[in-house]
Amino acid sequence: MENVHILTQRVSARGEFLPFSAEHYRNNEPAAIHSLVSKLQTTLNIDEILNIYADYAKQIINFSGLQFQSSQGVTQVTQSDNSTPPYSFDLDINNEHLGQLIYFSQYPLSGNINAKLTGLHNALVYPLRNAIMYSRVLKLATKDTLTGLNNRSQFNDILFEKLERCRRQHRSFSLMLLDLDNFKQVNDNFGHKIGDDVLKEFSAVLQTSIRGTDCVFRFGGDEFAILIDDPEFITNKVIAQRIMRLVEESNIMSKYQVTTSIGYTLVNSHDCEDEVFSRADKGLYKAKASGRNCARAY
Repeated sequence: MENVHILTQRVSARGEFLPFSAEHYRNNEPAAIHSLVSKLQTTLNIDEILNIYADYAKQIINFSGLQFQSSQGVTQVTQSDNSTPPYSFDLDINNEHLGQLIYFSQYPLSGNINAKLTGLHNALVYPLRNAIMYSRVLKLATKDTLTGLNNRSQFNDILFEKLERCRRQHRSFSLMLLDLDNFKQVNDNFGHKIGDDVLKEFSAVLQTSIRGTDCVFRFGGDEFAILIDDPEFITNKVIAQRIMRLVEESNIMSKYQVTTSIGYTLVNSHDCEDEVFSRADKGLYKAKASGRNCARAY
């Protein structure tokens, strides 16, 4: 929703501050709710659902911002202004808590407005629950459950997209492959719980070491990859050095004597997926052969 000032009228009998569209809504409430339900069912995107809902809610409440908080994160309408006082509503369905819907408004909410919002919330909760469930399934399909990083399936899709863009725009990028030195000994000697802690720590190191335009993936075990959106080898070197430094400074990595070996390659418009991966893998092999705990280009 656009961040605009909504004209209001004060209903003297109740002291409510309502948008001028409120009277039209009051006269057509059943049709409006039916229309809202129909539109909400056209998408499984939480952002789109919230923006569709906002267009209807603003007919009965003057708000500057609207936000939904759930286990999937925080979603808010376009250009939401959250500087005014918040009014929170729990959204539940069949004893399942979906999250909190928060209106930001400089005007107090009367009992009459709350009652009308309840009717809108009843129309919102089922499409919203479907969108939340879809988001959860989508994350399971694309995220590694232990570390929260993108998984191998997501890597294949994004690598293909980047190669297509590289061919069209002739903008190179880089692939970096990493694995952990001495990781097998950690699992064998200290158990898989400690091994999982090491993997999560290394994942945090990788996420800290990259920029917003780069993507990190876990393939499984102690194998990781980074797609670096930069056509210069020097960027790979800087990121690799940062990763190795943070691994060295990590208490848990140092305690179990775990380091990382890194291989990377620059991708050009003539490459295919297999060629790119093979070159980065050869760089990783060179790093292993050079004594580990180092990075090598190929």
